[in-house]
Amino acid sequence: MLQTLFLTLLTLLMVKSQDTEETITYTQCTDGYEWDPVRQQCKDIDECDIVPDACKGGMKCVNHYGGYLCLPKTAQIIVNNEQPQQETPAAEVPSGAATGSITASSVATSGVMPGGGVIASATAVAGPEVQTGRNNFVIRRNPADPQRMATNPSHRIQCAAGYEQSEQNVCQDIDECASGTHNCREDQVCINLRGSFTCQCLPGYQKRGEQCVDINECDASNQCAQQCYNILGSFICQCNQGYELSSDRLNCEDIDECRTSSYLCQYQCVNEPGKFSCMCPQGYQVVRSRTCQDINECETTNECREDEMCWNYHGGFRCYPRNPCQDPYVLTSENRCVCPVSNAMCRDMPQSIVYKYMSIRSDRSVPSDIFQIQATTIYANTINTFRIKSGNENGEFYLRQTSPVSAMLVLVKSLTGPREYIVDLEMLTVSSIGTFRTSSVLRLTIIVGPFSF
Repeated sequence: MLQTLFLTLLTLLMVKSQDTEETITYTQCTDGYEWDPVRQQCKDIDECDIVPDACKGGMKCVNHYGGYLCLPKTAQIIVNNEQPQQETPAAEVPSGAATGSITASSVATSGVMPGGGVIASATAVAGPEVQTGRNNFVIRRNPADPQRMATNPSHRIQCAAGYEQSEQNVCQDIDECASGTHNCREDQVCINLRGSFTCQCLPGYQKRGEQCVDINECDASNQCAQQCYNILGSFICQCNQGYELSSDRLNCEDIDECRTSSYLCQYQCVNEPGKFSCMCPQGYQVVRSRTCQDINECETTNECREDEMCWNYHGGFRCYPRNPCQDPYVLTSENRCVCPVSNAMCRDMPQSIVYKYMSIRSDRSVPSDIFQIQATTIYANTINTFRIKSGNENGEFYLRQTSPVSAMLVLVKSLTGPREYIVDLEMLTVSSIGTFRTSSVLRLTIIVGPFSF
């Protein structure tokens, strides 16, 4: 009897226990989900609808299972609504998707949430990744264009090393070079990078260990056309004599000395690579590299006949008869012709004619004394007068008496050669008591050279 009673009580207790378990309601859901009492299961919370300004900075909010994404407005979103399958791997990004597009898919995980909900994950394409949201959502972005994290206003983002959070809740690069937080040496230049910095040597220097040492460009990569001189941090090029640096400061250009100066040569300048030379006209030779000197052809290449005398002038030579006398004159000494007194033809003619030759340069300055005439025989009680008898039709000359027995021929007009002038200078001698009268002629041949030297 007692045994029967105990079994009855135990059965009642077990039935009571089963009734109690069936009345328990499951209302605890994973973050991002809430209990749906109607459907009696956990359902996803639409944060984009309930969170004010869930995404900022021009981003758009995309609700996802258990969380939400903040994506650029230009992002392409591909949603896969397939039913969850047990132990199904995450969906892959479709082949051919454009860089920067977003692929979001619902995938089954190792377990199904109470009420039939699933844990969602999303994968985006391109760039370093950061984690946002609640259920380990992953977003990859272009590092050159950092964007604001998907978060609600109460969350603060965590920035990678080399970045800092801005007032707009965006990770921005820290400029270590501007802030002075770099560790570059004084002889180095700080170059800011995204998320970091680097230390570089100044141009013309290279790193050797931790120091910057000068590069000897003349040994390493000589770019100079002629002479290279290394200096700290750089180099300079120089040119040999007769050359000058071109505009690129590397090559050398020939200096045309003849163009830069018209006084280098007396006659003609000839430019040559790196130098110049002077030339003289025919009949002249170069002396002291630049000056032209007349060649005395009478001493070097005398082409006159034996009965001729060679007369050199500036730029050439001429041959004249050794006996210039014409009848009734006879030669008494070199270049002196006398008309005999016994010859009746000599009565009204000059007693003597003396032949002289001279050479002058072209464009000689005027007035200029060029030749002196002087009596060789002096008679007592006589008066001498001088005049130009012929050869001065254009007034190029003037005869000035300098003493009772001499006179000076003056050039008063500049002459241009080559040209020959024959001027007769007469000396008239008269006795002071009127007992006799005589004259003598000096026939002067003036040869004007072709140049002013």
